[in-house]
Amino acid sequence: MNASMSLPMARSRLHPTVPALAVLGLLGGLATPLAQAQQQHRIVTLSPSLTEAVCALGHCAELVGTDRYSSWPGSVAKLPKVGGLQDAQIERIVALRPDMVLLGPRSRAGDRLSALGVPVQVFDARTHADLKRMLISVGQSLGESARAAELVARIERELDAAARRVPAHLRGRSVYVEVGVGPTAASAASFIGETVARLGLVNIVPGDMGLFPRVNSEMVVRRGPDLVVGPQTTLFNVADRPGWAGMQALRQHQVCQLDADRMDLLSRPGPRLGEAAHMLVDCLLGLPQVLR
Repeated sequence: MNASMSLPMARSRLHPTVPALAVLGLLGGLATPLAQAQQQHRIVTLSPSLTEAVCALGHCAELVGTDRYSSWPGSVAKLPKVGGLQDAQIERIVALRPDMVLLGPRSRAGDRLSALGVPVQVFDARTHADLKRMLISVGQSLGESARAAELVARIERELDAAARRVPAHLRGRSVYVEVGVGPTAASAASFIGETVARLGLVNIVPGDMGLFPRVNSEMVVRRGPDLVVGPQTTLFNVADRPGWAGMQALRQHQVCQLDADRMDLLSRPGPRLGEAAHMLVDCLLGLPQVLR
């Protein structure tokens, strides 16, 4: 799965090697929330989810660089791109003179940037709860605690509204959610799996397999999901996989093939989580109705 998915992100924490003065500044020890709100930051993000979070909190104009996969909102496309999780361009990041670098836990950049005195915050949003903590923490760093709290509340309202749109004939149906080649799936323990559960669907890939495990195609055939969801790039010839043509989901045309934009929306644990849930419902409502 490529880094544009931002798939796992962990509870927010400051990198332990950030210089003490930077830590105090980020935690508010040297600045009141009002002062923080008035401060103009220079922010670099190394994850699409974090880019979206900064923008959703009203600080898009303070971004001076992002990872190569950040694409929403459209205004971030013109910003300098500084690599990705595994190949962040340290020299270029430092040259942008950031006072705040936000990144995920699998990035190799954290230690190197901290050693150079660049303030770093690391996040890992693997679940809905992790995502909420990330938004609250980023909001605190930006002096936007109230706005972050409202954003979290809005996401909850959107998830509830999406769940109410799921018709009775789909509730309780089993689903297989593919997120990449391998095939790689979203398990019940992942944030995508939690979204699926909020919609009243049952994930055939259990959480004890890991968050985004590679799965055996034969296992999917054996468990025979009622619905299949995934990217067009991996599902366009799904009927050619051994045994798949006979699966109920394929025989009854219960397959949601998502284009790149919709797949990015589904696979980013960020402020558009509720929008992703509505997108899934839209796709499911567009399938032929199959009564039990």
